[in-house]
Amino acid sequence: MKVMENLLSERIKSTPPSFVRSILKTAADPNVISFAGGLPNPVSFPQEELLVSMDRITKTYKDKVFQYSITAGIPELRQFIADRYNKKFNLHLDIDNILITTGSQQALDLIGKTVLDENDGVLLEKPSYLGAIQVFSQYMPEFHTVDLTSDGLNIEQFKETLNNNDIKLIYAIPEFQNPTGLTYSAENREEIFKIIKDKNLVLVEDDPYGELRFKGKHLPYIGAGRYENSIVLGSFSKVVTPGMRTGFIICQNKELLKKISVSKEASDLHTNVFSQYLIWDYLMHNDFEKHIAKITELYSAQAQTMLNSMDKYFPKNVKYTRPDGGMFLWVTLPEGVSALELFPKALEKKVAFVPGDPFYINKKNVNTMRLNYTNADCETIEEGIKRLGELLSGI
Repeated sequence: MKVMENLLSERIKSTPPSFVRSILKTAADPNVISFAGGLPNPVSFPQEELLVSMDRITKTYKDKVFQYSITAGIPELRQFIADRYNKKFNLHLDIDNILITTGSQQALDLIGKTVLDENDGVLLEKPSYLGAIQVFSQYMPEFHTVDLTSDGLNIEQFKETLNNNDIKLIYAIPEFQNPTGLTYSAENREEIFKIIKDKNLVLVEDDPYGELRFKGKHLPYIGAGRYENSIVLGSFSKVVTPGMRTGFIICQNKELLKKISVSKEASDLHTNVFSQYLIWDYLMHNDFEKHIAKITELYSAQAQTMLNSMDKYFPKNVKYTRPDGGMFLWVTLPEGVSALELFPKALEKKVAFVPGDPFYINKKNVNTMRLNYTNADCETIEEGIKRLGELLSGI
């Protein structure tokens, strides 16, 4: 084992394993009601339409869908993304602002590889997406965290952190944040922009859930369209199919995006070209907005069922967020109660969740947990929350 340690890089030694992957293995028992994974509901996958598109692209584009392609991604899909975001957010993008990636996770890795050196300052929300913590940890930065409030980042903490530290990259999820489900208010976004507008750093707004709004109205991004080093991450995983692993980077600064593209060249040359053609053809021949509306209607019902069940079965000293979209909500237990220690007891009741620990930097046995409501029907959700409620009533 000591020989093995000598062979490993400091980079991989500093990268934690995926906590959720470990939990999903533990909760693999089909009798376990799992709120642990961040899985879209399979009933939302347009399987028949994708089969039609699969047949069409193999006949129409022939060898092109099986051949090597350009690193940035096929122009047709990049143009669709640019047009959609220009219309929805009043941006002025062209295809040179878009890079297709192998899921959002690769996008995070490429950004880290391109801009981060050891000990560079990275500012995260507290709590933050565990996948981002894992991927940025490879580059051995210095993490700084800012508390989340119901409106977004704690502005005073944010100012103080930026003023007292050399921050190179800010990573945030303003819309239906993972893990909390919270959404930054328009006012909070504007305050953040005012604070960073004259600073030279990279702002990453991760937006895999933005299409999944079932209450309220869509809000503008913090930096897109007005901050030079603004990056927005998007994905087709939550609205078409996760298995295709098709995500994208929208970067205001084309020179920065070229450098990120070089990082991608070194990683995998290009994202799966068959998946790109397949998703683009599906988008061209189907009513995408109608499809999204069906997903949000489904998730709205599931989220409301979970909230109603928690209101009914959870003790009053347990608090939780009430998201307007996305896939998750966040539970806060009484002070001193470890969600991690509750996890094996929950498994005994055949129900699983994600304890809050991996969403923090250097915090253990926290009193929070993440619940996913999208991958179970309403009847199963109520039964699972009832079991959790019985467990929590005993703490």
